[in-house]
Amino acid sequence: MKTKCCGLFLLVALWAGVQNGLAHEAQFFRVSGPTAVTITAFHPDGTLVFSNAEPGATYTVQTVSALPGGTNWMDYVQIPVTNSVNTNQIIDLSPPAGMVLIPAGTFTMGDVADTNENGDAAPITVYVSAFYLDQTDVTEALWQQVYNWALNHGYSFDDSGSGLDGDGYAKGPNYPVVDVNWYDCVKWCNARSEMEGRTPAYYTTAAQTAVYRTGDIDVANGCVNWTGGYRMATEAEWEKAARGGLSGQRFPWGNTISWSQANYYGDPLSLDPTGFAYDLATAIDYDPAFSEGDDYNEIPFTSPVGYFAANGYGLYDMAGNVWQWCWDWYGTYAGGSDPRGPTSGPYRVYRGGSWYSYAFGCRSAYRSYGYPYNYYVNDLFGFRSALPAGQ
Repeated sequence: MKTKCCGLFLLVALWAGVQNGLAHEAQFFRVSGPTAVTITAFHPDGTLVFSNAEPGATYTVQTVSALPGGTNWMDYVQIPVTNSVNTNQIIDLSPPAGMVLIPAGTFTMGDVADTNENGDAAPITVYVSAFYLDQTDVTEALWQQVYNWALNHGYSFDDSGSGLDGDGYAKGPNYPVVDVNWYDCVKWCNARSEMEGRTPAYYTTAAQTAVYRTGDIDVANGCVNWTGGYRMATEAEWEKAARGGLSGQRFPWGNTISWSQANYYGDPLSLDPTGFAYDLATAIDYDPAFSEGDDYNEIPFTSPVGYFAANGYGLYDMAGNVWQWCWDWYGTYAGGSDPRGPTSGPYRVYRGGSWYSYAFGCRSAYRSYGYPYNYYVNDLFGFRSALPAGQ
């Protein structure tokens, strides 16, 4: 595929270097597809304009951190086009604090590498509109800030979410909050919105007149103001974000996993005939950097947010550390545009694996589920919040 660049790579790199986040890295972009296109503009708001596209085709924006790119170009987002000239916001240089923009586009959701291994779903093409997502799991510090505000403004929660109960799993304010059930996460998102003067996303009825602040309510899709404030990411949004623009890979960075990339339970095939060939851990054990004690009294725990490298969208810990609650009821999901999952069910989806998970549970395609009132006792569950684009 031929690509024309029009000399704009340097501008993209300079602007990308000032993005809000835990780390700054230059980014260069190009567009590839069935016809050679010309990048005609890259605006200060992160909007890329390209021309000479073939209507009805799909083009791929690719990125690299240094030039010349050679064979290191990586997919960033796939864009279906309807016109010869296209304008797409691919990054945001001034996103809401602690968040990054996940650009609009299509991706293949579901199992693309392991022939429907346990928990996966068959591949399907999904279009996801642009949205913001927390760059890290919600931290203990952020949770407590919003939680304390909420308790003084009509909110109630099932659990404190502290996780600092003496069992050693959580370690401090820069670690992900744990011991949170789905209901509390949803109410917390509303509280965060109200605390910042935003319109809440969740309501007790489809009339959307009473803000959801107390109790355990199985909020339906029709009770959500999808253009409102903070909310839980849908399962499709979460998986698109987790993949970081990569296609056909098991993990947010590629096809193998190691303790240098994520906090999880190692069980490599090289050490266990029932282990995993794509697990490059050096022992059958918890990550030694985040566990303490002897073999009989070992206490594993979470890793601080931002400890491992980010994926292609600048997101941390999209594999391992803590499971992340999503919006959807668990069940069959459809393709198309912005799917929001089944309309009812007993279980809600959680994604991403945890410090307790084997490698297969940390794959981007892996789906798991639990009762929304569960938080369990081993501090496995956290979350991150989403925000509609344009806010």
